[in-house]
Amino acid sequence: MTSFAFRFLVFFLISFSAFAQTYPSKPIRIIVPFPVGGIADIYSRLIGNRWTELWGQPVVIENRTGAGGNIGADMVAKAAPDGYTIGIGSIGTHAVNVALFSRMPYDPLKDFAPIALLVDADGLLVVHPSVAANSVAELIAIARAKPGSLTYASAGAGTASHLAGELFKSIAKVDMLHVPYKGNVPAITDLLAGQTSLIFATMPTVLPHARAGKLRALASMGEARAAATPELPAIRESLPGFVVNNWVGFFAPAGTPADIVQRLNAETRSFMSTKEMTARMTAEGARFIPMAPEQFGDFVKAEIAKWAPVVKASGARAD
Repeated sequence: MTSFAFRFLVFFLISFSAFAQTYPSKPIRIIVPFPVGGIADIYSRLIGNRWTELWGQPVVIENRTGAGGNIGADMVAKAAPDGYTIGIGSIGTHAVNVALFSRMPYDPLKDFAPIALLVDADGLLVVHPSVAANSVAELIAIARAKPGSLTYASAGAGTASHLAGELFKSIAKVDMLHVPYKGNVPAITDLLAGQTSLIFATMPTVLPHARAGKLRALASMGEARAAATPELPAIRESLPGFVVNNWVGFFAPAGTPADIVQRLNAETRSFMSTKEMTARMTAEGARFIPMAPEQFGDFVKAEIAKWAPVVKASGARAD
């Protein structure tokens, strides 16, 4: 190495270190590829408020919806890798969509720097009170007796609620009509109004309605009964092989400095591990699983491998 090249390398490393130490020095934006009111939006705002207090820099939440989350995720992938644009990714945008869509505007592995898993949420199968089912078995019986009569709402093509419906249809061997919406909020609003029959949703978004008697909860969607609803069976007790958990996490554009990624990871873990947040998530049927950026990256790879054959077997397509 020449003396000039050595001096340049030293200068670069010093400049990089100084940059990381002064971060953040301007507003940060968090791109949420789903509408206001869903789990991704809610927890992004909670942690965004915390970062604003901690760093004295505004953290702006931008909801950029469409194409099952692909539009917002693509914005993150193509943003400057400087730590000032990060985004929420989900089981849809970073695991399911690559198998669901024939064309993807980004590569969920190569185009992102994983930061941290934010929330892993239990799901809940709920029906409108007009549906005469009080159990998964009764729901299946109705669906088999009147094929196509039941409609299941989803937060959009490629979301966990869509995939759960297709998986349910495949395992139970029933025919239900899929009605996609642009997010959980409009999907649940129409379900409450009786415009659709049921939804497979993240527990924090529908549990309050079930507890208020506006919807009827039939079962949870995880490996075992959920801590928030121990009185309800898991769907897999009636349909072996049915397990769907929704997760969301933070991602930065590929090439974002490692020091910044590590700092965002550490601050996410610190906030999400507080007693206040732990109590909130437990009550809502959600949890925080601490992961280093590298572990989160491995988690995403495993999720892609897990859901690709499921999507293929279900025959579901988004385009």
